[in-house]
Amino acid sequence: MPHDTLLLIGRDTSRATPYETHARRLRERGVATDVTVLTYDHEPRRELRDELVAIDADRVFALPMTVAHDHATVTDVPAVLDEVDAEMHYCEPVGRSPLLTEALRDRAAAAVPEATDSSVALVAFGSSGKPYQRQVTEYHAERLRERSAFGEVEPCYLLQNPAVECVRYNLTHDHAVAVPLFLAPSDATETQIPAKLDLDRGGLAYTDTLDDHPLVTEAIATAVETARTMADTRTPQTFEATLAATNRPMATDGEGD
Repeated sequence: MPHDTLLLIGRDTSRATPYETHARRLRERGVATDVTVLTYDHEPRRELRDELVAIDADRVFALPMTVAHDHATVTDVPAVLDEVDAEMHYCEPVGRSPLLTEALRDRAAAAVPEATDSSVALVAFGSSGKPYQRQVTEYHAERLRERSAFGEVEPCYLLQNPAVECVRYNLTHDHAVAVPLFLAPSDATETQIPAKLDLDRGGLAYTDTLDDHPLVTEAIATAVETARTMADTRTPQTFEATLAATNRPMATDGEGD
């Protein structure tokens, strides 16, 4: 059997993150021989390079701990993965997993009744230039509309329209909750979004991020098993595999060879 290492790669938010909790559960399940958490602040190529060079494994499955791709996960992270001396498989972020819809439903239902007089706002980071956050957020909003009894589900964003600061005026039901579509707490979820939602006015509940929800662990395990099956059966490359194969550190930024 090959020695498989799973890397959970996420941003260092300077707050307690659930990454180690997910890693512990995945180790207990035997998802890989080793499960390692790597975090970076601003420069994945510089901050993760030494740890990646030191990895000793036959195959590595690297999963970005974010709900959807961003600039770092489509450029800098796959580029630095080239430092690993092993067969590399770059996994899709877990944000599109249907398991996360159920986790979001759990968060909302813990704050307001799952009933037709309740409104849910899904709050995501958003992006001014890439569609991934919007696609994932709208996917879960539509699934919640179809699979729950909430009266309305409205997506909104920190960095694009519809803007998070406007969402409370678009919710029409007696009970309302905003659920942040983030895997871990950050300044965005603990400071920026609450301020823009004007939570001190009342009338709008606010939940934790997805954090250490067991269904997030399950979504990670499923993503890794999918990548492993594709590797074992030599299934044609995914978008993530293409990223890992084509992004390389550039000599012009001091990180190239």
